[in-house]
Amino acid sequence: MAINNVAVANTDTELLVVPAGKRYAITNILVCNVYPEEPVDTDEGITNFDLHLVKNGEPKADVNKVINALRLPAGETFTFDSEKIVLEEGDKVVIVGESPDNLSATISYLEV
Repeated sequence: MAINNVAVANTDTELLVVPAGKRYAITNILVCNVYPEEPVDTDEGITNFDLHLVKNGEPKADVNKVINALRLPAGETFTFDSEKIVLEEGDKVVIVGESPDNLSATISYLEV
């Protein structure tokens, strides 16, 4: 099993790109709101994010969005692990955060 970790930007952030000649099964994706302070009120530090599963050669678009503007409070972690996803050569997982520096993402995968 392998993992990739990224700091999520407010532009397209590639969490994983499958290299030539490989197939990966995604086992888990974790997105953590690492807001650096203890929130004073319930809305402070909240960040939304989108997640896309993009087929090789296609652009990131609404058609490949699997999470849309998910609201993640400060200090919380979202787990995407109920479905196993197989990606082919050139396919990628792209995440976009609303605020820079608030989110980190980890993906776990196996070569199949």
